[in-house]
Amino acid sequence: MEMVNDIAIQVGMILFTVLMFLYMNDVPRKITDKIRLRLNRANIAAKRHFVHGAQLLDQARSPNTPSSKVLSLAKTAAEEADKALSLDPKDAASHILKALALDLQGFRISALDSLDAALSPLAVKSLSDDERGDALIKRAQLKIGLDKAGRVDSAVADLVEAVRVGCENYRAYCLLGECYETKEMKEEATKAYQEAVRIQPDSALARDALDRLISG
Repeated sequence: MEMVNDIAIQVGMILFTVLMFLYMNDVPRKITDKIRLRLNRANIAAKRHFVHGAQLLDQARSPNTPSSKVLSLAKTAAEEADKALSLDPKDAASHILKALALDLQGFRISALDSLDAALSPLAVKSLSDDERGDALIKRAQLKIGLDKAGRVDSAVADLVEAVRVGCENYRAYCLLGECYETKEMKEEATKAYQEAVRIQPDSALARDALDRLISG
C-alpha cells in the first residue's frame, strides 16, 4: 500500500513539474495563438474564395458576357463557393453564392438545398435582416418555379417571414400575390399587390395583377 502511495506521489510530482514547465515557457498561450492564427488564415482564405466567386458570378450575369461563357463562369463561381465553405462551413453568404451560381446553371433543386443550408440555424446568424429577407425571397422563388402546387404553402411562409423581418422588397409582395392567387385567396392577393405598388409604383407586374383582380 505504501508503495502505491509513493508511486502516486511521484506521478503527481512529475505532472506538477511538467505543468510548471509549460506555464513558465508560456506554452498554453503559444498553442492558443497558433490555433487562432490558423483560424484567421482559414477565414481570410475563405473570404478570398468568396470574393472571387462573387466576381465570377457578376461576370456570368452581365449582359456583356457571351452566352457561351455564362455556364462556365457560373460553374467556376460555384466551385469557389465550395472552396470557401470547406474552410468556413457556417458562412451563409457562401451558401447563397453557391445557390445563385447553381440556379444560373439550371440546377434548381441543388440551389434550393444551398439556400436551405444558408438559412439553417447554424448559418443564418451571420446574415443581416435584409440579407436574410433576400435569401428567403430567392428560396420562395425557387420553390414556386419548381412546383407551384406542392410548394406554394412553403413559399408563402418564406415570403411572410421575409416581410416580417422588415424586407421592403416589392418582389416579395409580387410573389406573395402570385401564391395567394394560386390558392384563390383574392383579398390577400390584392393586398400583397397593393403593397408592391406602394414600394415600386411603376411595377407593371403588380399593377396588371391588380387590374386583373379588380376586373375579375
